[in-house]
Amino acid sequence: MLSTTTTPSQRRQAFRAGLASGRLQVFPGAFTPLSIRLIADKGFDGAYISGAVMAAELGLPDIGLTTLSEVAHRAHQISRMSDLPTLVDADTGFGEPMNVARTVHELEDAGVAGLHLEDQVNPKRCGHLDGKAVVDLDTAVKRIRAAVDARRDPDLVIMARTDIRGVEGMDAAIERAKALEAAGADAIFPEAMASLDEFAAMRKAVSVPILANMTEFGKSELFTHQQLADVGVNLVIHPVSLLRVAFGAIERALDTLQSTGTLDGEVAGMQTRGRLYELLDYEAYNAFDAGIFTYTGR
Repeated sequence: MLSTTTTPSQRRQAFRAGLASGRLQVFPGAFTPLSIRLIADKGFDGAYISGAVMAAELGLPDIGLTTLSEVAHRAHQISRMSDLPTLVDADTGFGEPMNVARTVHELEDAGVAGLHLEDQVNPKRCGHLDGKAVVDLDTAVKRIRAAVDARRDPDLVIMARTDIRGVEGMDAAIERAKALEAAGADAIFPEAMASLDEFAAMRKAVSVPILANMTEFGKSELFTHQQLADVGVNLVIHPVSLLRVAFGAIERALDTLQSTGTLDGEVAGMQTRGRLYELLDYEAYNAFDAGIFTYTGR
């Protein structure tokens, strides 16, 4: 009803159990608190909270313009509305190692099950764009060590993302992933892998879980869940997909409204009032006041 029925610790334990289950965990990107309700209703394992999506919601590009307070606030709003574990994009940690430590505390308090930190320079850019630059190995390792040392809940998943594949190649990505694992990372997010063979090579190189980012219009093909599971990927995210689907529909509806003066022709494709109320668990609020929910339509 009002929020999740589980504690952050329970959701973190569930996330770790899922990563260790031997079954591919699927985390669609939640771009609003309501969207995580729908993700949960459809039976997915968890939800991803994308930095690119949070920036886009603010009308900003994904180049490190969002602040820690903005990310923590949105992560809290989304995480509290479902029993699903959430993984949040913490970009570069919002500064030096001491800032990374503060980032971990703020996101812990927001109720996320895990977070990932990347090895790009700041300001960063979308991992599937050209022209990225990464920090040196020592700096990347210090970020992860600071995060691991800062967490208060040992079940909080600290994931290390490396963007070095697109800068120095696959051999460099493998070496960096090994170093980040040695620094204490609970999982590895190798960004912009070009093929299933590269995912398989990364799986062979590290012993911790690995993540696949299936973002549209990016450097990676949109591999199926079965293909990813077959090469040993533990977790797949679809970070911006639901935002893209929603805004595609919004743009088409606006074009229709502008050209015809009515949205009557779009109604059949809309979420019904009844379905919206179902996701909001509207009827449950009658526990407080029997007159709150009286809707009987579709």
